[in-house]
Amino acid sequence: MLTRDRLNAHLWSAADILRGAIDSGDYKAFIFGFIFLKRLSDRFEEEVEELIRKGNDEEDAREDRDLHQFYVPENARWSALKKLTENIGEGLNKACAALEEDNPGLEGVLLTIDFNSEAKLGDGRQRDKVLGDLIAHFSQLPLNNANLSEPDMLGRAYEYLIGKFADDAGKKGGEFYTPQSVVELLVKLLDPQEGMRVCDPTCGSGGMLIQCAQHVADKTGKKMGSEAVNVTLHGQEKNLGTWTICKMNLLLHGLPDARVEKGDTIRQPKLASEDGLFLYDRVIANPPFSLDNWGAEEAKADKYNRFEHGLPPKNMGDYAFVQHMVATLNQQGMAAVVMPHGVLFREAGDGKIRRALVEADLFEAVIGLPENLFYGTGIPAVILVLNRAKPRVRKGKVLFIHAAEGFASRPTQNVLRAEDIERIVKAFRTYRDEERFARVVPLSELRENDFNLNISRYIDTLEPEQPVDLQAALADLKAAEAIERQSVERLHALIKELGYVA
Repeated sequence: MLTRDRLNAHLWSAADILRGAIDSGDYKAFIFGFIFLKRLSDRFEEEVEELIRKGNDEEDAREDRDLHQFYVPENARWSALKKLTENIGEGLNKACAALEEDNPGLEGVLLTIDFNSEAKLGDGRQRDKVLGDLIAHFSQLPLNNANLSEPDMLGRAYEYLIGKFADDAGKKGGEFYTPQSVVELLVKLLDPQEGMRVCDPTCGSGGMLIQCAQHVADKTGKKMGSEAVNVTLHGQEKNLGTWTICKMNLLLHGLPDARVEKGDTIRQPKLASEDGLFLYDRVIANPPFSLDNWGAEEAKADKYNRFEHGLPPKNMGDYAFVQHMVATLNQQGMAAVVMPHGVLFREAGDGKIRRALVEADLFEAVIGLPENLFYGTGIPAVILVLNRAKPRVRKGKVLFIHAAEGFASRPTQNVLRAEDIERIVKAFRTYRDEERFARVVPLSELRENDFNLNISRYIDTLEPEQPVDLQAALADLKAAEAIERQSVERLHALIKELGYVA
């Protein structure tokens, strides 16, 4: 039986085969591609055996496409790939093309990986050596269900690799990956329920969508990966390579019905119909911070009227993403979004939008996070929780949470601990004041502060001065004076012994 630790170690060691042969930024596409090919093939062979045991003819079990979740054509089966000895990259590309042709659900997923790329994998001889070593490496790994110790083990291993690559690649990797502890916090704040529609408009590798599904599965007693979870998942991702990783990630987590579109969410929102944008119960995102050239010109003529609260500055797209998220909420919808602190106090266009959102009573909470949580940047971030259906007792109020001091320090970056996440979530659920940590602020006070939402304006974030014990201080002073007198007397005695007269 394959354990999670053994699987993780084997997958990560695949990078050793590529080290020195290709750029580290290109590792993930090839390793993820091999995981996916091996998993599809192993699961296909397992389904064939199950069908034969149930009385199906072996030829039908292998060739009837309707009997398989994903049909694997003969040239894409691992038994065929292991026989490749030359022009291996070409053979892998043909296998990927055949898989996509026979499985509409895989369209565009595998053909973005060019196993025959001379630019990335070197000349033909070098390509054959690297790819042959990878085939041999993955041949040691049984990825059928019977050999996995957990139903969602492959999906978890995939997340492990995504995190490792983000850590290894720094900022480049962090662009498509939000640390697991931050994702867990966002999902617990939104608390998605069975039957809900959930969207991540900048979904990266899909971690937030997957965690939302896992949250619903846990609440309903389902085993994700082996049982269907009743939640609708939608996303959009601009980067084609990252979109591919997201699709593979969702499929390996047993979420084949998730809809993830390719394209720029601001310039070309794909999650829409002729009637307008799709609306959701929960919207969750970690958009790129303060994006330059985010699409201001296109936004002026936005047919979906997403920017009714104001047009963000041309070189600062934060509130473009916030307003897109608000525009996609249904009447009971909530959103949680990670943003830089600047959105709380910047003036001009941002200030106008912030004021409009506050006056519309959309802000439910502003949560300040610790610094150095995210890959590629050490700056602290905030979470904005927005709600179209705030409970009556929360209307006209905003909860501020100063959570910047609760974290565990790690060699490369900080991380939210379970107790840090639970404290934040508890404060959000109870929605009441907690000294130096949380405060419920009425809109009237926000107006008095000219709609500046800087957390330090509403919560004392400075370390309190320790009270002075006057009696102890006086005692310390007397003791110091006594030591000084003794030192002076000793000095005079030494001078006298040396024959000097003071």
